[in-house]
Amino acid sequence: MNLNSQATLTTQLHHRSIRAFTEQAVTAEICDALLAAASSGATSNFLQSTHIIRITDKHKRQQLREVCANQAYVESAPEFWVFVLDVARHSMLVENIQTDWAEVGIMGAIDAGIMAQNVLLAAESLGLGGVYIGALRNDMVKAAEILALPEKTVPLFGMCLGYPAQNPNMKPKLPTALFVSENTYQVQDLNAVAAYEAQVKAYYVERGAEPATWQDAIAKTLCKPVRPHMLPFLQQQGLFKR
Repeated sequence: MNLNSQATLTTQLHHRSIRAFTEQAVTAEICDALLAAASSGATSNFLQSTHIIRITDKHKRQQLREVCANQAYVESAPEFWVFVLDVARHSMLVENIQTDWAEVGIMGAIDAGIMAQNVLLAAESLGLGGVYIGALRNDMVKAAEILALPEKTVPLFGMCLGYPAQNPNMKPKLPTALFVSENTYQVQDLNAVAAYEAQVKAYYVERGAEPATWQDAIAKTLCKPVRPHMLPFLQQQGLFKR
């Protein structure tokens, strides 16, 4: 395999979510490289509790687009992968395992996040772009039905991948002063928050959007019930019962 990739740190520091893609297909060689990167990440207790489902069926793509808030790129991206928390295969291999503890589900979700970020970083290093699709959790029952998921599995999120057909500006992220402490948790510096919010507002204005802030994003997501259907579904699947 001879794939030219960018330096890791350069790739990480230039991450942007890509939602528009060219029609260029992602080759089997590149898909294999991305999957190799996926399996190379750290995993809790060597459990390897993630399953990737690559969606190539057009009808399933359309169905999943409907689940995912009708985001068009779920259907149009050259690649759409679903990351699944999977302890079903563990139950097939070892009898009487206790997968209903919350810790098991948390380990599986962490594993999936590490694996997915490895995939996206590898993809970006090879000139591709992508975006996470958390809206897959809008209707987990329907997503599980489409994907024929067994008990002890959970569809966590999707990922669109392909060659970028857009060049968006980088969204300002929190400065280190707002998320790094030494030895103990430290309260945020409100002056630093204000300076950051000014950057975020400028970013949205530059995009021609209504001015918005990080605090607006917090309020939009967290000042209401957040997918209350999730816990019943997780427990129905045999997870997070204790």
